[in-house]
Amino acid sequence: MNIITITKDNLEEEHICCAISDNNDCQVMSKKAWMAERFADGLVFKKGDVRGKVFIEYIPAEKAWCPINAEGYMFINCLWVSGKYKGQGISNELLNECIDDSKRKGKKGLAVLSSKSKMTFLSDPKYLKYKGFLLADTALPYYELMYLPFEENIEKPCFKSCAKDAKIDEQGFVLFYSNQCPFTEKYVSLIVETAESKGIAFRVVKYQTTEQAQNAPAPFTTYSLFYNGEFVTNEILSDKKFAKLLANL
Repeated sequence: MNIITITKDNLEEEHICCAISDNNDCQVMSKKAWMAERFADGLVFKKGDVRGKVFIEYIPAEKAWCPINAEGYMFINCLWVSGKYKGQGISNELLNECIDDSKRKGKKGLAVLSSKSKMTFLSDPKYLKYKGFLLADTALPYYELMYLPFEENIEKPCFKSCAKDAKIDEQGFVLFYSNQCPFTEKYVSLIVETAESKGIAFRVVKYQTTEQAQNAPAPFTTYSLFYNGEFVTNEILSDKKFAKLLANL
């Protein structure tokens, strides 16, 4: 399998590897628009030359859409290999591409958002530990910031204080999200419609800038749902899953 690097020059033509095949889909378009604005910040997106979910996306940590302090590190937004491509060493190949590129750029190491156990949309902690990543910091309720240092005795990255406690000072539902993942735009609209149909207070906060994301109240700025001030989930909910959540609450 050949590895392709997505740039502003080939972004419109290339498939970006998520589970949406139509480049004209609103979700794909929103993701590509987000990527186009990030290339100037050093965003790198490498993918296999296949029609599947085989890619790694990373960016200098100073520009990461994550509330962390990680000067000199490279931050992995997403490493995803699924379906028939799993178990072939492709994840290792993509990660090695990121490591080699980061070293060439003089980075101290890699940082990535994970969790205590494998969770949806977060990097697998078992795989990261197998590849030598270490625990740098934790944030409630289950987030872990992992790092892979390239040299000894360097400062560990950490979460900003704003994202440590998984709480906000606001009642009702509040959803923080961004277009870093193509799935968000469609499903945010669906659950807002569900809430409105039931007369439920629901406020949406969409991150539009790096600064906003870096001062978020939860580490996963792609999607973080709060209810009555408490963190609920980072899972991108369908309208049916949201209706089930309402029933449970």
